[in-house]
Amino acid sequence: MAETVKTRKSLMKEILIGGLILLLAGTGIYWYVATEKFSDTKERKADFTANATDLIKEFITDNKASNAKYAEKIVVVNGIVSATESADTTINIKMTDTASGSYIIFAFQDQHLDEAKTLKAGDSVSIKGSCSGGVYSDILGFYSLAFKRSALNKQ
Repeated sequence: MAETVKTRKSLMKEILIGGLILLLAGTGIYWYVATEKFSDTKERKADFTANATDLIKEFITDNKASNAKYAEKIVVVNGIVSATESADTTINIKMTDTASGSYIIFAFQDQHLDEAKTLKAGDSVSIKGSCSGGVYSDILGFYSLAFKRSALNKQ
């Protein structure tokens, strides 16, 4: 009987230690992912360079192939700003294909917000960003291409 109690206590101790180790490992992994920093896009080498209208047309022609080609790649896009959308802490720059209504939207990195705020509709710019991909809206009837971690490209 005493041996059974000792075995149970030993088993409970091992389970508690194992649970604590798993909890610490899970917390460490969560902290690593939650605080991950990306390198400055401005300093990264571009995988592709494209004209905004041509890039939009490429996504319209074959969305699946274009997403496979550009998703999570650094792309320099040259075009004309059609709109700027600013909120409290962010600014988005939009380039629109007037023929199809489809557009590219660039979300700027925190350290590049000041330079993005100088842009206005009609400006010719070169923007470097990480392509999140393109999606078609059945409701609105056009494509939307999103870029994250964007910065004005050195010209």
